[in-house]
Amino acid sequence: MDSPGRSPSPAQKEPSGPSEDESSPTAERPQQAGSVERSPKERASPQASPAGRPPSRSPASSSSDSSSSDDEDEHHGALRKIRSSVAQIKRSRSKSRSKERDRSMSRERDRSSSRGQDGSRSRSRGRDRSRSRSRGRDRSRSRGRDRSRERDRDRYDRGRYTRDRYDDRRDDRGGRFNRWTNRDAESDHRRRGRSASPTTDREPVAADQPPVKKKKEELDPILTRTGGAYIPPAKLRMMQQQITDKSGLAYQRMSWEALKKSINGLINKVNVSNIVMIIQELLQENIVRGRGPLARSVLQAQAASPIFTHVYAAVVAIINSKFPQIGELILKRLILTFRKSYRRNLKQQCLTASKFVAHLINQNVAHEVLCLEMLTLLLERPTDDSVEVSISFLKECGLKLTEVSPRGINAIFERLRNVLHESAIDKRVQYMIEVMFAIRKDGFKDHPVIPEGLDLVDEEEQFTHMLPLEDEYDPEDILNVFKMDPDFLENEEKYKTIKRDILDEGSSDSGEEGDGSDEDDEDENEEEGEDEKVTIFDQTEVNLVAFRRTIYLAIQSSLDFEECAHKLIKMDFPDSQTKELCNMILDCCAQQRTYEKFFGLLAGRFCLLKKEYMESFEGIFSEQYETIHRLETNKLRNVARLFAHLLYTDSVPWSVLECIRMSEETTTSSSRIFVKILFQELCAYMGLPRLNQRLKDPTLQPFFEGLFPRDNPRNTRFAINFFTSIGLGGLTDELREHLKNAPKMIMTQNQEVESSDSSSSSASSSSSDSSSDSSSESDSDSSDSDSSSSSSSSSSSG
Repeated sequence: MDSPGRSPSPAQKEPSGPSEDESSPTAERPQQAGSVERSPKERASPQASPAGRPPSRSPASSSSDSSSSDDEDEHHGALRKIRSSVAQIKRSRSKSRSKERDRSMSRERDRSSSRGQDGSRSRSRGRDRSRSRSRGRDRSRSRGRDRSRERDRDRYDRGRYTRDRYDDRRDDRGGRFNRWTNRDAESDHRRRGRSASPTTDREPVAADQPPVKKKKEELDPILTRTGGAYIPPAKLRMMQQQITDKSGLAYQRMSWEALKKSINGLINKVNVSNIVMIIQELLQENIVRGRGPLARSVLQAQAASPIFTHVYAAVVAIINSKFPQIGELILKRLILTFRKSYRRNLKQQCLTASKFVAHLINQNVAHEVLCLEMLTLLLERPTDDSVEVSISFLKECGLKLTEVSPRGINAIFERLRNVLHESAIDKRVQYMIEVMFAIRKDGFKDHPVIPEGLDLVDEEEQFTHMLPLEDEYDPEDILNVFKMDPDFLENEEKYKTIKRDILDEGSSDSGEEGDGSDEDDEDENEEEGEDEKVTIFDQTEVNLVAFRRTIYLAIQSSLDFEECAHKLIKMDFPDSQTKELCNMILDCCAQQRTYEKFFGLLAGRFCLLKKEYMESFEGIFSEQYETIHRLETNKLRNVARLFAHLLYTDSVPWSVLECIRMSEETTTSSSRIFVKILFQELCAYMGLPRLNQRLKDPTLQPFFEGLFPRDNPRNTRFAINFFTSIGLGGLTDELREHLKNAPKMIMTQNQEVESSDSSSSSASSSSSDSSSDSSSESDSDSSDSDSSSSSSSSSSSG
């Protein structure tokens, strides 16, 4: 048996539920009336127990009574809603019916009054009738929709009421139906869009609601990858001052952002008038740490405004003279940009990149080999765009190439000429090539090497990078982004030291720190320094480079050798530069593609003017012959023909041939080529008879002993074979006679040697005989003396 305090099971409660739901409306009307007569307070709180309910006698019976009262209250509420909806539907139907009656009566009146009117009014009546019919149909459709909505709403209320009644029984067996209750609550919440007011029976469901989403942690804008939102400079400085750990991540990140903004702003502000001030401000920043943003800012600014390329090239030249690694990084990225744009057929990017490279070559940051490689690449398979890029490139750096590599630019213009005559290119590009030839003829007067006001770096202080076009380079993109530096403070101090050395900031500080005694010591040191004369030696050869440049320009700008000699004599250079002038003339001659008689006549004129020039060329001849193996074949030929001209005109004495020794051991292939070209050129100038007559001059024979050796038959045979092979066998007649008579001379020499040996042996034998005779005589004398002494001794004893 069940205990009296135990609640009934769900099976026992099931008959009561359906009886209440299936009760007829007539039976429910007294209950509904009683529920209507309740106060608003009771309607607002349906969970309160209704009046007139007997008090519970035990806890179990009280719990069951309370649950049954709750069920009845919810049931009455549902019934009230149903009745209100039914009454509303009836009212709407009665209103619609009355409206329809009124309309039908008005139509009948209209028809009776308008029967005698004309056809036009009948037509308008027909239109009104059709409109009214359409309105009626629309209204009937709307009424049907309203009825269907009311039916759905009633059906939904009944279902919700039955679910609530079913859910009230979930606690009868220790929460057996919690899972189904949670599902019904979730579906109810989804249907209504918002949860109903919580009841005492659904408190566990509210406790199982999903947790509130946590807000995302706010990131510090300074520590984000892009630096976050914009921070004004004043606020940024204030934030930096508030940070005590100067080597921490936050401070380094803030200083990195400030460094990027400062570098970018300075690069964007630079022009010809303020470039010096901008460079000073730029060096105040740690551009060693910010070399990645610096390179990126320069390249972006140049690509955005190519008209200021010469200004950015001057900035890069100044920075490269102090920090060559930054200039190398910019040049590497520029080469990679050109190669990528060339592969992708991006004409505008090729134009901007090539223009920047041209100005860097003019500033001696890049070597001219890079320029020649780029032009060769552009003209290898010529198209309209590639020829246009090469012409714009040549306009910027053509004058520089003419100075440093005339052979290279001649080859480029020859290629342009072939493109003009052979390739099928556009008329516009052909006109551009013709204009380029006209610019070259005018000497690139509208395209100077370095514009005025931008020649800020001395040539000897500049560092030129030899970077070929086809090599693989690392753009070092990691330098563009922030990276924490564990030695941040130490590196900052190092850069401050470098900055003081560059900007000469340490002089004033050292003067202020000294005390009175230090000042006295400095005064004494200054007085001692005034007494002693310090000799300064220029090891950088600045003057020498300037002198060679002046000579080169004078030679290239002269029409004939007399004008050139006149210009060079008017320069009034010191006597110590005499040999350097001769060397420069020889170097200019060697650089030509073929020998030009201009240089031979110029050198001969200087040799005839002063003896010092002749002696300088004598010394240069011996130096060139000793180092002839270092010259290329073309340079070797030009040098040999120059000295042949000087020997033919007697500008230098023939005694310079003393340094040549013809033998297999003392000559090389280069020296033999040099001697071959020298004597063939002399034979062409003088003819073989005159040349042979000059070589047989008795006053010059001591200087030709090495050229025509007679000391050893082997060397004599080598010289004969050499001159015969170069077509000058007529010069070796005396050598051939000497080689024929060499055995006889050797025999006579051997006989003389033997006779001298025999005479020396006879003399030695006679000397040995005389020595033996003298020794025998001395022995006899000694014996006679002994006998006399003995006889005297015997007489004395007697």
